[in-house]
Amino acid sequence: MKNLILNIILLISISMHSQSIDLLNPEKNIGLDNWNIVNDDVMGGISTSYLSVSDEKNLIFNGNLSLDNNGGFASSRLGLKKNILKGVKSFIIRIKGDGNSYKLRLSQDNRRASYSANFESVNNEWVEINIPIGDFIATWRGYTYTDYPSIQTDRIISLGLQISDKQEGKFKLEIDYIKAIL
Repeated sequence: MKNLILNIILLISISMHSQSIDLLNPEKNIGLDNWNIVNDDVMGGISTSYLSVSDEKNLIFNGNLSLDNNGGFASSRLGLKKNILKGVKSFIIRIKGDGNSYKLRLSQDNRRASYSANFESVNNEWVEINIPIGDFIATWRGYTYTDYPSIQTDRIISLGLQISDKQEGKFKLEIDYIKAIL
């Protein structure tokens, strides 16, 4: 019983001290500006992607993934102010997907590598996913760096969504929100 009470006090304490930042919340008109599309056409591919807001006020990231011409990725990126994510512990995203695998990507101001964390969507179902900062792995052009330094949260300048699962065809990811937990 004593341990149960201590655990409850600990959870309340953690809840009181953690803060969240809405990075994307279309219903509140947060995070709809400063998005860019970056697809494999930068290296000769022909994948396409688009961003729009649904009637329900959710962000929609959709398009067509093609492996032609050595392509195979489509992404959207949100520019962020430096230091806004200093000390971030995790990201919570609420999505409705198509069953494909996606990545949440973070970029730092040095641009040498990005940091990616994979997540799975469930076909036509809303799910909330928690992605701890420790799950982000350094990558560059699809290659993983196992000995690269961990991400420095005070240097994050963009957040992105990417599909690069080598599954050709149409994709659609609907995003209700993205929150950073500090």
